[in-house]
Amino acid sequence: MPFFLDIWGCIPEISKNCTDMTNASSTYLGVVMGVIIGGVVSWWIYNRQKRTSEQQDKILGRIVDLEKNHSDILKKLADFDDKHESSFDAIQELDRKIDILLKKDQDSK
Repeated sequence: MPFFLDIWGCIPEISKNCTDMTNASSTYLGVVMGVIIGGVVSWWIYNRQKRTSEQQDKILGRIVDLEKNHSDILKKLADFDDKHESSFDAIQELDRKIDILLKKDQDSK
């Protein structure tokens, strides 16, 4: 530790036997505290973003599942509509034939 203090100057807040260099020591102490606070804030932001991205991945997975179910339901509805359309066409054909038969019956009377 003395070698470190010799290079960077004396910090009276940390060591006891040194000449007071208030501006330099305050600067070094401020830099150290800034690094610590910056590290804590950076870790907090990283951790928060990580949790947020995990939640987003879960939500996107659920959306993909819902879209798959939605497309399956749409496919089933389209199949049902095709069957319904053919049944409806057959009913209309029967109605048309019944109308023709009724008209022939009325014309023959």
